[in-house]
This record gives sequence, C-alpha cells and structure tokens, in this order.
Amino acid sequence: MKKIIETIKNIWRIEDLRTRLLITFLFVAIYRFGSFVVLPGINPAALQQLHQQTSEGLMSLLNMFSGGAFENASVFALGIMPYISASIVIQLLAVAVPSFQKLQREGESGRRKINQYTRWLTVFILLFQAPVYLLNLRHQTAGTGAFLVGDGLWFMVSSTLILIAGSMFILWLGERITDKGVGNGISLIIMIGIIARMPSAIVEEFTTSLSGAEGGGLIKFLFEIIALLFVMALAIILTQATRKIPVQYAKRVEGTRQFGGARQYIPLKLFAANVMPIIFAQAIMFIPITLSQGLGENASSIMRPFLDHTSVPYNIVYVILIVAFTYFYTAITLNPVQMAEDMKRNNGFIPGVKPGKATADFIDNVMSHITLPGSLFIALIAIMPAFASLFGIKQGFAQFFGGTSLLILVGVVIDTLQQIESYMMVRHYDGLLNSGHTRPRSSVSAY
Repeated sequence: MKKIIETIKNIWRIEDLRTRLLITFLFVAIYRFGSFVVLPGINPAALQQLHQQTSEGLMSLLNMFSGGAFENASVFALGIMPYISASIVIQLLAVAVPSFQKLQREGESGRRKINQYTRWLTVFILLFQAPVYLLNLRHQTAGTGAFLVGDGLWFMVSSTLILIAGSMFILWLGERITDKGVGNGISLIIMIGIIARMPSAIVEEFTTSLSGAEGGGLIKFLFEIIALLFVMALAIILTQATRKIPVQYAKRVEGTRQFGGARQYIPLKLFAANVMPIIFAQAIMFIPITLSQGLGENASSIMRPFLDHTSVPYNIVYVILIVAFTYFYTAITLNPVQMAEDMKRNNGFIPGVKPGKATADFIDNVMSHITLPGSLFIALIAIMPAFASLFGIKQGFAQFFGGTSLLILVGVVIDTLQQIESYMMVRHYDGLLNSGHTRPRSSVSAY
C-alpha cells in the first residue's frame, strides 16, 4: 500500500503526466455525462420497455459497450461501435485493394487519408444505424407516450443527425485522449462503458444470491467472485505471455567480425494482436442486432440464434471470427520480412539461422505456432459468459466472466498502465541526467 501511495505521488510530481491524466479524466467525464443526455423530445420516464429489452440477450452487451447510453435513448446511444465497424472494412480493403495498399505505404499522408475514409464510412454506417435505432425505440415504447413531440419525419431526421453527431463526438473525444491524454482513447472509452456497468451487475447478483431465489446464498456469491478473479488472472497471464527469440549481434574490428555484447531477445507475445480481434469480432456479431431492430418480429429464424450470446451457432461463429481476426491483425502489425531486414542491417542474426529470407521464415513460423493457441485460449475466455449463464449466474454479472468485457478491461488497463510507467521511466532518466550523476568523468575534466 505504501508503494502504491508513493507511486501516485510520483505521478502527480510529473507535470506532463499529471496534465495528461487530468485531460483524460475530463474527457471521460464528458463522455459519461453525455450518456445520460436524452434525445430531445423523448420522455425518459417512459423507457421501461427499452430497459427490459437491454437487460438480457445480446442487447445487454450492446448496451454495455455504450455505457448504458443505448437504454437511456441518449445522444451517445450508438456509441463508438460504428467507427469500429468502419475500421474493420477499411483494414480489409487495405489488404485486398491495391490503391489502399499504396496509401498505407505513403506514411503519414496516407494514414491521414485512410483515417478520413474511415470517418466518412462511419457516417455512412450511422446513416443506416440511427434510423434503425429510432424505429426500434418507436416499437419498444409504443403506447407509452415516450415521444413528447411526436415521432414524425421531423423527429426522425433531427434525431438521426443528433445520433450521428453524438457518435462522431465520441470519436473526437477518443482521438483527443490518444493525443493529449494517456492510453488509446477509443479502447479507453469502450473500457469506461464496461466499468460503468460493473457495480450494478455485482449488486444485482449479490441481491439475487442473498434472496435465495436461485438457491444460491452468500457462499455461492463468494465462489462466483473467486471464479471471476481466477478468470481475470488467467486473462492477464495469457495477454502478457511471450515467446522470446534470441538475437546475437556482431561487430567488425580491424576487418574481422567478432561477436560482442549480451545476447538480446525479440519478445513475440502469445496474443500479439491484444484486444483488437475481440473488438472487431464483437462488432461483426452486432450486425444481426441492427438488422433485427429494423425487421422487428419479422426477423428470420436463421438470424434469431445470433441474437442469443449463449446459443451454439453464436459462439461457434464468434470463435471463428476471433481466430481469423487474430491472424489478420497479427499479419498487418508484425512483418517478419521487415524484422529480418532490420536485424540484418544492424549486424544481428538468430543463432543457427541464416540472415535474410531464412530469418523471416523462421520468425513467421514461430508467429504461426504461437498465434493459433493464443487465439484459441482467448476465444475460450471470450465464450465463458455463456457457460456462466448455464450455471445460473445473472447475465449482467456473467458478462464479466471472461468474454469481450473482461478481455477489453484487462488489455486496456495493462496498456494504459504501461504507458504511464513509460512516462515515469523517461522522467526518471531525465532527472538523472539533470543531476549530473551520469555525466562521464572525461567530459567533466574537459571543462
């Protein structure tokens, strides 16, 4: 505890880090405040049917991703997921379409163009999702007097524009957190929405257990907490596990090549893609929800199994998507050929492996061997809420027994803490230089 307090004090002493943290807290507070701002013309007291719709099934997960804004008919109701869906499409195009591949190789200018295309595609997706959400809202609140000024054309057009503006504003907040704050802003916003639902889920499960309505009691609740901590620890271990590749560096001395210095390692994470495949896969699984909202009771029997996160078809497709996106995201973020070229340029090599193509093939082979078990382990954790529901755990609390919620929560927290630690290490290094203790003796005597 003393060490934690001292760490917090050190963080507060670093002006740049303190400013970044305050900016992050401010933007997060703005996001949470907007989640409770109801669309103009909607009576929040008449949204009981919408609350019931989002209390179970895949709708509850969608509501959690929006931090409860979905069930509140908020201006932020559609959340950040349309942008995630647009990012998936653009990244797929970057692999399949030569013009997008060319943009990726153009550096910063190409990155800006790709971001612009992603934003325009996000608006296009919102132009479809916003009216669908409003139609579902009309269906769920029929006869309750929820629409204070009616639900005619003017309301549909104005509310669509407000929902689009709300989601784009969330995207802007996420980008500002990334630039001016701490951590990845988009992932942090998703994580905040998940955390916001956790206290009510725990209280609901605790109340249900004490009431004995499901034959539980306090002992059952304690076992659930222990199981939750175990799964969380397992997720942390999996996301941080690495396979280290040894690298030896050579140096030339008077025309000869000698091997000097300590052997270094290339750490390849068991789950190198982190939480992005989970987010991408979940965004795809939200498509049936959007379609069912527009079709209402006319949703086909083929689509209905994918509206239940405990169904076998849903979980099979979910696992396949996680594995596929893990391979895809690992392939676009880690380039074995580039790694081999950089190693060769710096006179480095893997003992027993020839430099060049053989090194690239070796790294690619190692990545292939660790990516498959890593993706399967993460997929197993992702579908654990379905098993938790089978044991009688309330769905709101079961979502934290693995699943997208836990993996995003663990991954984003670890990444944010690592970034804070890097700021502290840099500051500590600057402090040593300023004190003069690391200055060489020869440089001192020169003065």
